[in-house]
Formats: sequence, structure tokens, C-alpha cells
Amino acid sequence: MKITIVYDNEVREVGLRQGWGFSALIEDTAASPLLFDTGADSPTLLHNMKELNIDPKDIGIIVISHAHEDHTGGLSEILRMNGIAELYLPSSFSRAFPGRKVTMVKGPVQIREDIFSTGELEGIEQSLALKVDKGIFVLTGCAHPAMESILGAAARFGELYGIAGGFHGFCDFKVFNGLSLICPCHCTTYKQEIRDLFGDKTLECGAGLVIEL
Repeated sequence: MKITIVYDNEVREVGLRQGWGFSALIEDTAASPLLFDTGADSPTLLHNMKELNIDPKDIGIIVISHAHEDHTGGLSEILRMNGIAELYLPSSFSRAFPGRKVTMVKGPVQIREDIFSTGELEGIEQSLALKVDKGIFVLTGCAHPAMESILGAAARFGELYGIAGGFHGFCDFKVFNGLSLICPCHCTTYKQEIRDLFGDKTLECGAGLVIEL
């Protein structure tokens, strides 16, 4: 399984654009990739997709972590370009998408063979649990729910291996003990503290980063 960071506050590849928001593309054994969140604006998202050789028309599933604009800003344009993608939205998401296959997520749900939603936690946000050979890798949008809740929900699917995404103001770092890979992105307040504590287990996030799992 491969995760490509498409939209982030920072960039890792020359030619990509940064922006306050998050989006990641997941490629597995399925024929079509899955897009997790859509950043804050379509021009930045689509520019980065083009530079990364990602065709928006190829996306088969779009998962939105939560309804905040920095995660949904590119959604309308992606849907305009792509008439086939299914949507997995947290149940608190209020927009309607007539003619589109939409799953409103409340509890845990299997999206693909090795991709699961934690369910909408604390009434605001869902994260993804990706089942790979090394264990469960968690992908989170902003971590508005307590990190303990996110990791606990993901651990139902198997032993935790790592995590990437926005961690917001989370600072109870002991809950990361035992993880082998940590990639703080987007809105994470304490990136440097995480790097200092976990050393070579930490990846520097940014648009263009590829995580091979």
C-alpha cells in the first residue's frame, strides 16, 4: 500500500504548492485509488495532482475526515471532474450530493478489503485504519477527537504500526509509545517535540511525501 501526501502546509518536492489543509492519496491492490480529504482549495490540490501524475478521473473513492474547509475545499471541483467516485462522509456532514453514491459514516465501517473507517468519533471526525503487513497504519485529518480515541478505534482492526496526518494540539505523547512510524502533518502543533522524542521513527511530512507500507 502506498500513501502520497497531495496537500499539506509544507512541501517535500520542488514544483508543488503548500496550503493550510490536508489531502492524501492511497493506492492499494484495488484498480482505483482512494483520496482522503481534498485540501483547502482546488487550484492547489489540482496543481499538485498534476505534478504528481495523479488523474482526478481515476479516483474511485473519496473519504472526508470532517467537514472543515481545510479538508473539503477541493471536493466540489474533484466531483465535477470525476463522475464515478463514491463518497464516505462523517454523519455530521450536512451537504447533499444528488446522484452520487454516498455512505454516511457513524460507526466503524469497512471501505475496502484492507481499508477501514474508525467511524465518526466524538461527533466530528473519522480516521482511516489501513491494514498492512506490519500492522495497522492510521491516517487522520486533524485529530479533533482525543488521540486515545482514534488509536483505540483503529486498534480494533489489529496491532497498531504507525500514524500520519494532522494531530492538532495533541501533546500526550506517551500514547505513541510502541508505534514504529509517526508522521505529523498539517495542523500538528508540536511537530518538533515529536521529532525530538521519537527520532528516526518520525517522518517529515509535506506535499510529495510517499509512504510505502
